[in-house]
Amino acid sequence: MGRKKKTVDRGIGPDPKYNSVVVSKFVNRMMWEGKRSVGLRIVHQALGILQQKADKEPLEVFLKALENVKPMVEVKSRRVGGATYQVPVEIRESRREALGMRWIINAARARSGHGMEDRLASELLDAYNNTGTAFKKKEDTHKNAEANKAFAHYRW
Repeated sequence: MGRKKKTVDRGIGPDPKYNSVVVSKFVNRMMWEGKRSVGLRIVHQALGILQQKADKEPLEVFLKALENVKPMVEVKSRRVGGATYQVPVEIRESRREALGMRWIINAARARSGHGMEDRLASELLDAYNNTGTAFKKKEDTHKNAEANKAFAHYRW
């Protein structure tokens, strides 16, 4: 038994503009070298661009885009008797959200465009419409899990 106290998760405060914890988590993932204000500006400008392009509430579009990108299953490597199997496993909600955010951000960074705001807005709009790189990543993950469904009995 450990001598130190258990750590307490303090949680994340909501975003000042949209009053959403999910947007705040997204800003934290966008951040590079601790520059939260830069990440906050990029996300807020991207959501402003989304509002102009989609003619809908930007938070609603953002949450729907994130929901469309979140994977349900993934494959994990399991070593059984000298062979390594890709075993499909369901993902808990916090990891689903983290993967979805990571995929959107990486896809936006890989896009060509003028500013990160434009690239992020375009990727979010694509994810909202079930297209784009991040959505394709989710589809590939699901296809991989479906292809390895025969090894599901190795799950433990």
